[in-house]
Parts: sequence; C-alpha cells; structure tokens
Amino acid sequence: MRYDKNKLYGQAVTAIKENNLFFIDDIVAWLPVSKETLYKYFPVDSDKMDTLKRMLNENKVRTKSAIRAKLFKGQKAAELLALYRLICTPEERKALNQQYIEHEVPNGLEIKTTEKSKKIIDGLGNDND
Repeated sequence: MRYDKNKLYGQAVTAIKENNLFFIDDIVAWLPVSKETLYKYFPVDSDKMDTLKRMLNENKVRTKSAIRAKLFKGQKAAELLALYRLICTPEERKALNQQYIEHEVPNGLEIKTTEKSKKIIDGLGNDND
C-alpha cells in the first residue's frame, strides 16, 4: 500500500503531541504502518526523522522534569520511578541505581555488577580447601 508521505508525517507529529509518546515504537503503534515502512518514508538521517526524534526527546525531558518535581513533593515514588527508569539516560540510570558498581578490566573490557554479584565475585578468590 502506498502512503501519502506528508499525511503520514502529520499523523506522526499529531500522535507524538497528543499522546506524549517517547519511542519510535510508540509512533508505529499509533500509525497505520509498520516500523519498516516508517523508516522507508523517513530514513534515520532524514530531517523529518530528526524532527520526530527531537519531539520524542522533548516529551521525555518534559516528563522527567515533571516526575522530579512530584518526587520532590513526596508523591508516589515507586510508580514515578518506574516511568523515570523507562525513559532515562544511562547516566540517570546509574544515579538512580544505588548499588551500581562499574569495574574496568585491564584489557578495556567493562564489567558492570551489583553489590550482590560483587560479593560473589570477591568470594571466588578465597580458596578455603
């Protein structure tokens, strides 16, 4: 099926604005096209795709700001944090996770562990046989 590119773009913009969408998959869910078709009409490096991604990012930033304001006021932390973790950046995720530990191995391989796994790894070096 052939789609009107301008109409499809307009539908995507409207869906992002009206439904506070965060991800490309969200756009696809609101449009009558597959992800493959969306990328066919709006390639990754196109201006229109850049605009859609910018709009999605603006929704994320606006939502994260609202969540932080609600957390500051002491409202429903568990539900708000679940949404925040869904849309946060890797740096924000590290800040949220109090047990996050980052190890660097000499060959440059990066290993990320939790406190529990660190204790297990540390215990492996103790041969009590």
